[in-house]
Amino acid sequence: MIPAERQKKILTLLKSQEVVSISELVDLLNVSHMTIRRDIEKLESIGKVNSVSGGVQLTQTLHSELSHDVKITQFSLEKEKIGQIASNAIIPNATIYLDAGTTALEIAHQISQRNDLLVITNDFAIAAYLMAHSVNDIYHTGGKVDRENQSTVGSKVADFLLSMNIDIAFVSTSSWNMKGLSTPNEDKVVVKQAIAKASKSVYLISDASKYGKVATFHALDIESIDTIITDSTLPETVRLELKEKGIEVLSA
Repeated sequence: MIPAERQKKILTLLKSQEVVSISELVDLLNVSHMTIRRDIEKLESIGKVNSVSGGVQLTQTLHSELSHDVKITQFSLEKEKIGQIASNAIIPNATIYLDAGTTALEIAHQISQRNDLLVITNDFAIAAYLMAHSVNDIYHTGGKVDRENQSTVGSKVADFLLSMNIDIAFVSTSSWNMKGLSTPNEDKVVVKQAIAKASKSVYLISDASKYGKVATFHALDIESIDTIITDSTLPETVRLELKEKGIEVLSA
């Protein structure tokens, strides 16, 4: 059986059951573990499936994002630990970007006692927190207001970011896989692309629940990311594949 036929059978099987184990695919298709893993890597690269612990599942489609008020109640412990690791990666006297989101807000909490940073953000909650609790210099990007996410988006944000020289960008997302970051909001695409161009180092900050989801608009290739800070539940197969792409993974 040629690879395309095997991959078609894998997709057909996944339509009838949520997760299929590697061992089950090996037995069903009568090939080696290595062959199955190559098939899965191919399907992952085109955004069809995602690895999970011991197996594979279809990519989940994200049609809309949760509001800031809902996000702040979810995975709070994981976000706090991600914020701690991220803050430790910030060199002295750095210019940093904190993307909109509640995970980036945790980084703001962690750096509030520092006095050597210049912080750029498009997030109103982050800017407000740092204004009240920090002496670091703060720049807000301005731009079109996204009420649900309490942030700004669009080309005005991108133009501002491209005018800056940024040491480290901490980028958030609601959906990513081996193909890259995606979003249901088209106005966020230019922001993600601009920050990747404007920054020396790009860190993806994301709890593992965001992995394996894909939204309508592709924002960044996974190769645009230098380091991913996540939690311990990200599957080992995903970590290994990221390492092969030269992307460092740090776990809370």
